[in-house]
Amino acid sequence: MNHFELIRTDRHSAARRGRLTTPHGAVATPAFMPVGTRGSVKGLLPAQVRQTGAEIILANTYHLLLRPGPDVVAALGDLHGLTGWDGPILTDSGGYQVFSLSTLNRIGDDGVEFASHIDGAKIYLDAKTATKTQNRLGADIIMCFDECTPWPCPQQRLKQAVERTIRWAEQCKAVHGNDRQMLFGIVQGGVDLPLRSRCAEALAPMDFDGYAIGGLSVGEGHDRMTATVRHTAALLPENKPRYLMGVGMPVDMVEAVRAGVDMFDCVLPTRNGRNAFAFTADGPMRMRNSAYAQDTGPIEADCPCPACRRFSRGAIRHFFNVGEMLGPILVSLHNLTYYQRLMTQIRKQIEDGTFDTWADAFVEKHKNENQCELTNSEGMMQ
Repeated sequence: MNHFELIRTDRHSAARRGRLTTPHGAVATPAFMPVGTRGSVKGLLPAQVRQTGAEIILANTYHLLLRPGPDVVAALGDLHGLTGWDGPILTDSGGYQVFSLSTLNRIGDDGVEFASHIDGAKIYLDAKTATKTQNRLGADIIMCFDECTPWPCPQQRLKQAVERTIRWAEQCKAVHGNDRQMLFGIVQGGVDLPLRSRCAEALAPMDFDGYAIGGLSVGEGHDRMTATVRHTAALLPENKPRYLMGVGMPVDMVEAVRAGVDMFDCVLPTRNGRNAFAFTADGPMRMRNSAYAQDTGPIEADCPCPACRRFSRGAIRHFFNVGEMLGPILVSLHNLTYYQRLMTQIRKQIEDGTFDTWADAFVEKHKNENQCELTNSEGMMQ
């Protein structure tokens, strides 16, 4: 059964407007997924996340495997019961931690041995464990176990990671045991286009429910990322959703949509929100700036989020400066709302047949904002 419907494709680019159907509801694509690493989008109630426009969230298998563990999650009513979120959920497999926690792991052909970042306890994660754990967690969409490599990466290691990723994908497919969950394969290969082709061409015949592009936003830069996404997305089945993992700067997402990507996740809106960094249509704002001390205006005049409807820039700056938790909460809500409004705008532009021209103008206006990025690493931590 194909859970993905293409509604409209752009005549001048590879951009697509679609709908992804899950047991917990439908998701309009292109879509952005807020990250709830340990089962919570940090500092925000599920209803608040929903009010930003989000239809699907992401949680992380590695962190939930450590605490509270899949048995506890299952006893609490799976991830939906744990999180209080009644919509679709996607879980990463833990493969990103192969990269982000590289100082704490040892990679072999069969899997990865981690020293827990909490207490140093030994944890072994392989394709079977990652898949069975996700089956127990009960997300609507689960990911194959893969090896995410750093950038730059020695060629031989990159080749090994691609072959492991292909082999592990076969194993994930074989042991996947929850027919209510979609299973997505992940294409790896760094910025090496022939290796991306090798991985995509090996995964496509396995007929996954969707396909992800992993291993980017690890330091390669916007131009290399965009070229890699453009090359890889074109190799993926047209009738399946395409997910660019861990990428969240607005310009990067717009270019990825132009290349045919349907889904995104990133910690940037919430982590940057907690650090007084606000995304706006006119560019980023650092809310601790003294220029806002007596500013009575909202972060963004036409934004419907609670921060912009009820609080001034000066008040938000004050909350940050005195350590009140309301500051990080408000800017996190604003940033998530900005991201969802951006996705809504993208979908409308595709529907109207004006996406490519609109994307050109958006990229030109915001092309330097990647230099303002606060941080986009730390292994899917929020």
